[in-house]
Amino acid sequence: MNIAVIFAGGVGSRMHSKERPKQFLEMYNKPIIIHTLEHFQDHSLIDAIVVVCIESWIPYLNDLLYKFRIEKVKKVVSGGETGQLSIYNGLIAAKEIAGHEKTVVLIHDGVRPLITDKLITDNIESVLHYGSAITTAKVKEKDSSIDYVPSRNNSRVAKAPQSFWLDDIISTHEKALAKGEKNWIDSCTMMQEYGFKMHLIDGPSQNIKITTPEDFYT
Repeated sequence: MNIAVIFAGGVGSRMHSKERPKQFLEMYNKPIIIHTLEHFQDHSLIDAIVVVCIESWIPYLNDLLYKFRIEKVKKVVSGGETGQLSIYNGLIAAKEIAGHEKTVVLIHDGVRPLITDKLITDNIESVLHYGSAITTAKVKEKDSSIDYVPSRNNSRVAKAPQSFWLDDIISTHEKALAKGEKNWIDSCTMMQEYGFKMHLIDGPSQNIKITTPEDFYT
């Protein structure tokens, strides 16, 4: 089974949107989150979707899911006090869907609507072969260090999806929580710290995260 966990729990303070969180801003007559979800809805290898959402916006999201016929979303859960805890909530919901079936989970940002079908497929295949998939992109800007400027050909920036065997990442989350760790910056950093090898996949450069008004314009 392959399950996508889509994180849409942020408030988007850097977007300066006062009326609604950035994931619900409209682009070509659809909210950003719907553009993102449609890629997973339409992909033949995705069996189910979990969305992690701001609790007060869950009814609105449910209305959107019905309106745009996003039928693979099986659970919508509320976020936690940190990004790490929000993802954990989504993973637990994914486990409830998967049961005892061996499952690949793809963790993706709701505000990365320019993901491609190929990138979803590559993530799934990478987990099947290597146990993990970290979507990356080549670094374009020069490093600002005056002591050493690394080659951009050998540098990557981590993006999403970040994909793993579901049981592996849940157990790692639980180990981190047992130590009182609640603020890991992303899943791949946490998994690597706990001994898992990360396999990199170069994705398309347009797979940006919409964080600022400039991103939205792009």
